[in-house]
Amino acid sequence: MIKLFHNLILALCFWMLISQVNAQSRLLTIDECYGLARKNYPMIRQRELISKTKDFSVENAAKGYLPQVNMLGQATYQSAVTEFKLPVAIPGVEFPSISKDQYKVYGEVTQAIYDGGAVRTQVKSHEANALVEEQKLEVELYRLNERVNQVFFGILMLDEQIRQNELLKKDIQLGITKVKALIDNGTAFKSNGYTLQAEQLKADQRTIELNANRKAYLDMLGMLVNQSLDDVQLVKPQSLTLSGQINRPELRMYDYQSRSLDIQDQLLDVKNRPKFNFFFQGGVGRPALNILNNGFDPYYITGVRLNWSLSGLYTRKNDRLLIGNNRQAIQLQKETFLYNTNLTLKQQNADLAKLEKLLDTDDEIIALRENIKITSAAQLENGVINTNDYLREVNAEDQARLNRILHEIQLLMSRYNLQTTLGREVE
Repeated sequence: MIKLFHNLILALCFWMLISQVNAQSRLLTIDECYGLARKNYPMIRQRELISKTKDFSVENAAKGYLPQVNMLGQATYQSAVTEFKLPVAIPGVEFPSISKDQYKVYGEVTQAIYDGGAVRTQVKSHEANALVEEQKLEVELYRLNERVNQVFFGILMLDEQIRQNELLKKDIQLGITKVKALIDNGTAFKSNGYTLQAEQLKADQRTIELNANRKAYLDMLGMLVNQSLDDVQLVKPQSLTLSGQINRPELRMYDYQSRSLDIQDQLLDVKNRPKFNFFFQGGVGRPALNILNNGFDPYYITGVRLNWSLSGLYTRKNDRLLIGNNRQAIQLQKETFLYNTNLTLKQQNADLAKLEKLLDTDDEIIALRENIKITSAAQLENGVINTNDYLREVNAEDQARLNRILHEIQLLMSRYNLQTTLGREVE
């Protein structure tokens, strides 16, 4: 029984240890940040509104195939009416007189037989407009990637600087240990130790500053992805393989806008086509169809009706010219976007080439500075140099490492910015 209880305690401790490790090692990649930022952005809810608007509009347009019902009524007064007069009076024969005030109330049902493609083209127009609006939203959402890049890589930069600052503090502590031994032996002044302690305090202040900046950046990233990131470790992205082809959502938006204009052009043709429909009209009037009856009578009329409006031919030429102007405007916007994007790409490619060259020499500089620092530490221990000389070499190595950190993160961030400029698939 005791052994079983002991095994249960060990299993519980092991499970708690595993849970703690998992909780502390929750990883977050930049691709996950892209997706979470999109889902959390308030504008994303507009996608559902666009979809509903399209569905309602298409459904309403499709109801043009259903019978159309109209209720009408009129009351008129005429200055003259039809009269029946004979040249001689016939005894016992009297023709009815028609009232000058006349009334009619009727309903009419029409069913389209041929609408010239009006309903079908209107449905296509609503669908095309919805695609344009959705792509405009996609363009807005895509801009979030730039914000994520700035904040994400800013945190990675601060993480590297914090780690480097800890290495600097170790070097300063090493100097303090060596100088303390010299002071104890009476071969160095206490002021030498005070100088190193002051530098150590400055490094502590730097740690406080870097941690505060990291928390601010982490809070911004947490707001973008709508998560608490206190226990999250950001995964440093790998280098990217970039293609030279621009694949931005703006280009698809221009294409959808052009397609929408094509459908508007089709609507011009539809507008000028003849329409045929079946109709049934029924109601009550005074007089009704029999004008000789001056009382209220029901009536109905049914048949086929042709409706061909030619007034659209007056403006057809100018309407097509307007559509052509809009198409040219879209093309100009597309060309301007590509021009500006290519300028940005040239600058980003130049920055990439510069950073790659700088990074190639950083390791050599660090190796040289590290050797100098090690030599200085030995010289300090032997009293050949003073603490200021030692700190100068320590700070020089620290600056060399900071430069490498800066160049490495900048290079990685530049690659992701370049990928964002070129366009990336959205999940």
